[in-house]
Amino acid sequence: MLRNVDVAARIAELKAKAAEVVTLTAANVLSELRKLAFANILDYVTIDGEGQPRTDFSGMTRDQAAAVGEITVETRTEQREDAEPAVIVKTRFKLCDKRAALVDLGRHFRLFPTRAELTGKNGGPIKTTIVPPPLTPPEVAARVKDLLRQAEVEVSLPEGAGSDVERVKAIVGSGELIPPSLYEAIFGSRGDGDVDG
Repeated sequence: MLRNVDVAARIAELKAKAAEVVTLTAANVLSELRKLAFANILDYVTIDGEGQPRTDFSGMTRDQAAAVGEITVETRTEQREDAEPAVIVKTRFKLCDKRAALVDLGRHFRLFPTRAELTGKNGGPIKTTIVPPPLTPPEVAARVKDLLRQAEVEVSLPEGAGSDVERVKAIVGSGELIPPSLYEAIFGSRGDGDVDG
């Protein structure tokens, strides 16, 4: 199917569009966060000559509207003794959480480095161990042969007689205590050497 040039071209086109959508989505999220983070109350109210705020949504843009989380309008009629009844309109609005948007933007732009303090057991220092680099197969073979040679010397056997497996069987079957270095290499920890062959 991919041999068909048209199909391959269409697949490439769709992949490019998918990548573009991801990019636009990230840009849109940052744009929306910016609108919330930099919203200003003076975009929504005017201050009259007496210093009193008056709600004014008449010039509100779409970007400014994005930062408004809630608008509540209450209308009531108030009776007056010496005049016509007055219609009172009370408008309340709430902007979205500006601080949260600023923190999200700050994290995106890495303005707030995160630090983690690590401690060891019960708050003590962290124990570190220097681990030697892994051995290559020839190095492993050389170490095994050296361990076997040392063990053969310790249990009074001739050095290097037979394969490595035969040598281990001879050391274990000698009736002598297995040298601690060989025991640890075979079993992973030091023991007293009394292993049955």
